[in-house]
Amino acid sequence: MAALGLDTIGLEFADARVEASVASVLANVETELRDNVASADPMVDEAARHLMDAGGKRFRPLLVALGAQFGDPTAPQVVPAAVVIELTHLATLYHDDVMDEAPVRRGASSANSRWGNSVAILVGDYLFARAADIAADLGTEAVRLQARTFARLVHGQIAETVGPRDADPVAHYLSVIAEKTGSLIATSARFGGMFGGAQPSHIEALAGYGETIGVAFQLSDDLLDISSESVQSGKTPGTDLREGVPTLPVLYALGADDGDAASVRLREILALGPVTDDALHAEALGLLRESPALKRARETVRSYAEEARSCLAPLPDSAPRQALESLCDFIADRTG
Repeated sequence: MAALGLDTIGLEFADARVEASVASVLANVETELRDNVASADPMVDEAARHLMDAGGKRFRPLLVALGAQFGDPTAPQVVPAAVVIELTHLATLYHDDVMDEAPVRRGASSANSRWGNSVAILVGDYLFARAADIAADLGTEAVRLQARTFARLVHGQIAETVGPRDADPVAHYLSVIAEKTGSLIATSARFGGMFGGAQPSHIEALAGYGETIGVAFQLSDDLLDISSESVQSGKTPGTDLREGVPTLPVLYALGADDGDAASVRLREILALGPVTDDALHAEALGLLRESPALKRARETVRSYAEEARSCLAPLPDSAPRQALESLCDFIADRTG
């Protein structure tokens, strides 16, 4: 499944037929994505295809495809449902890049750096509109779920923007991830079950799994940004630290009351905000890699992965469930 990027996601299939079925859904999703971002205006067409052409794991359509395995994965609404999810995700990336002033996305120039903020925002809006149009063909419930998921995404983005205020920083951070990341992944798994015709109890189990595994996956990416010596995380190690993004290990380090010299020194550096000085950055990264905070963050990731596994209990013991469980194992192990 390397062509679909599943080698990097960490999914393992025990049944070749299930693997082939998932591959078929994802291949059809790619075709439908290209058709549905197309515009008669050449500039809109180019800008709308920009991030899609840059690639990506297609993690969310993958969960739609897997969720559908608990019903009929060939049902005609499965592929359009996955397209709705991925278009919604792509639209948020255009908006995120504007807010973050990101120069690069998926190894290519971001849309905002290439065409400007206004065009990037409007292209994101265009993709949201295309997603809503397809959702309308799936029925009222699909429209409602997509709208509610989008509302959660926006709520999470607002919460991240304004900060924790008087809330516990760790609880606030985990809540933001659940809203910004977990919500759409939950809807992905839910859509798969819904439009594949799975039992209601199985649909709810899939949605619970999706939200929890989504949080676990995001947290594990945060840890890889610190612990990886390579570009395993898709970014240069320590990027979040350099940009002053307060990820879970940093929050644990700042909230600790360890009196040892290494922990005190780490808190001194982190309290400065973005660590842009190369020497300080290297020092902080080294201290974080050896810190109790990183160990605690790893334990948190594992707890979410195990919680996601427990969500699968109502599902039949089958090859699709085993594939979802393999993702729990991968996430628990990928950060060391």
